[in-house]
Amino acid sequence: MYNMTAPAPAAVSQGHPQRWLILGVICLAQLTVLLDNTILNVAIPSLTRELGAATSDIQWMINAYSLVQSGLLLTAGSAADRYGRKKMLVAGLVLFGVGSLVAGLAGSTAQLIAARAGMGVGGALLMTTTLAVAMQIFAPEEQPKAIGIWAAVNSLGFATGPLLGGFMLNHFWWGAIFLINLPVAALALVAVVILVPESKNPRGDRPDLLGALLSTIGMTSLVFAIISGPEHGWTSGRVLTPAAVAAGVLAGFAYWESRIPHPMLDLHFFRDRRFTGAVAGAVLITFGMGGSLFLLTQHMQFVLGYGPLEAGLRTAPLALMIVALNFTGLAATWSTRLGTPLAIGLGMAVMAAGLLSVATLTGHGYPGTLLGLVLIGAGAAVASPAMAHAIMSAIPPEKAGVGAGINGTVAEFGQGLGVAVLGAVLNARFATLVSVAAASLPAALAEAGSVSERTRITDAFASGLESSQLVGAAAVLLGGVVAAVLLRRAERVQPA
Repeated sequence: MYNMTAPAPAAVSQGHPQRWLILGVICLAQLTVLLDNTILNVAIPSLTRELGAATSDIQWMINAYSLVQSGLLLTAGSAADRYGRKKMLVAGLVLFGVGSLVAGLAGSTAQLIAARAGMGVGGALLMTTTLAVAMQIFAPEEQPKAIGIWAAVNSLGFATGPLLGGFMLNHFWWGAIFLINLPVAALALVAVVILVPESKNPRGDRPDLLGALLSTIGMTSLVFAIISGPEHGWTSGRVLTPAAVAAGVLAGFAYWESRIPHPMLDLHFFRDRRFTGAVAGAVLITFGMGGSLFLLTQHMQFVLGYGPLEAGLRTAPLALMIVALNFTGLAATWSTRLGTPLAIGLGMAVMAAGLLSVATLTGHGYPGTLLGLVLIGAGAAVASPAMAHAIMSAIPPEKAGVGAGINGTVAEFGQGLGVAVLGAVLNARFATLVSVAAASLPAALAEAGSVSERTRITDAFASGLESSQLVGAAAVLLGGVVAAVLLRRAERVQPA
């Protein structure tokens, strides 16, 4: 069997002979994870009705998954490097499948939240190993195209979650959105066992157990603070306490990693402007995209009155644009011709224009929203793979799992921050314009006593959506500028 623990020079230069088939397999595994990041968005009304879920329950159903996954990404990547990326890929698929089964059969909100947390463990293993394996099996000249396809599947899962969720909810009960993962995970598991080569760090660095513990506690506390802010207030003890824990623990983690001979995360990575520029851009691209799509799906259902399936269909152009540009290789070609800094800068500027279109034209009908989704998709198709490749290529190949963990961590962090901050902007604007005491749009509509009152409430929500999307557009544009400048400077100081 082809073994990448200590590959021959010819194999490294040419790539694995079955690399494109293997890429399809790992993308299938990745897709199951990514669908779950957004599939619950369209199920919110169903869960509210059928499980009697409160607003806080809904938030935890969505956030328990990303909270656990974010906290474990670095640890999962390090474990994959040390013990074998194929082994961790198999373990991730098994854990994710079992979690999906429990979630689909859950009889209460508490059971569903616990199952989602368990799925997050499997998701962390899958998020890190898929990208790490892709970097290992492709030669350097093919890596941009391979990462483009991997990133397209990322966006496909992210954006088609509402579409698949809407279809399932129109034909089955809410638990089906989790049970659909089972045949996909089973197929991916068989294919991984048969096709994917084992690879790991040939030096076999000693496990950094304290570093793993500190990074998990620190990142989990940080994400918990972010997701608690909109509901409890950014100055509340529920936010400040975990934020203080995160700051202290992550500072301890950085100190520990700088002192030991075999750190899980080599802090020297952050001295590379190519690496830091790509990380900054990755946070802000997921900030704008994650937050805006989360709010837009709710706007389509609660304000415009679309059903779950129609709401999903109307967000599909975003994913279709990303898939078209990356699977045809156009995005990789443009990135190569423009150069990484300019490709990222222009891509994120186009994304910002898309968010601006959603903010200012959504009230005039779907064509304005469609334009925004197409622009967001086109910008993300170019910028996201370029940033992922910049992060991964700045890290030694034997640390590919850790690199994928960093890439996944900043994406999860950016998405969580986007949902929290843009949601807070929307809620602040909504609360200012609506005098009722209800904490959410559905509750406010339930209390409305007349058609004119309902119209006033939906108009207030639309105004809040506009404000939040404008903030997202500004953040994405800023991220493009910062990433492009840092990456350009890094190119200038690199030896020829």
